[in-house]
Amino acid sequence: MNIEQSLGLDKKFEDPEKAREQLQLYINLKLASTGQPISHTGNDKFMSIAGDLLESYLEKNRQLHNYQCPADKRIQDFLDKYLENCEDDTPKLPSNTLVLDRYGVARELSIPSNSDKFTSDIVSSYRIRQGVLHNPANDRRTTKGSFHITEGGLPIPSDKKAVPQVTFSRLLKAALNPPEDLLQLPFTTNEEKQAKLFVSLLLRPIVCPEVPTVS
Repeated sequence: MNIEQSLGLDKKFEDPEKAREQLQLYINLKLASTGQPISHTGNDKFMSIAGDLLESYLEKNRQLHNYQCPADKRIQDFLDKYLENCEDDTPKLPSNTLVLDRYGVARELSIPSNSDKFTSDIVSSYRIRQGVLHNPANDRRTTKGSFHITEGGLPIPSDKKAVPQVTFSRLLKAALNPPEDLLQLPFTTNEEKQAKLFVSLLLRPIVCPEVPTVS
């Protein structure tokens, strides 16, 4: 398998506009395969031709609705075990996400397909030559204040505040069930019907610890 090509790093399209057009088509195919509205950016003919194939793929996705990839399964297993004695139900990871599996997908999703600007009450994003510039409405990156750590794991330092596991469980559950407007993808914001779902990304560490071998 050609890794660079699978990630969208090949130089097949030297023309930036042509490359962007192909990337938008790729995103629309992924959105349609998850049952989400798409952006109409001049690829309607191709999408109509691929309609039957996408319907078949969508039905398979429905049947595998509760399936979790290995990484998500490990995370969910940890949550189930860690919160097994919690008084609340264990939060569940979203099963229907748009996977950022190709270079440039996140950048293209950050801006409407037919515009160079996206504005909401939490962020303003602009398409620039180097990519996308994000200006958050409130940027409060600071280490000042109290750090809270959930009980039930490693010892908690005396300068930190301990909170019960139910606090973590409820915060995570709220984060995984946000208002619909926070799930809106800027890519389809100018469409009559807008895509609203989580996106997901698998990050593999570049540096791995050396595993000792037994001679």
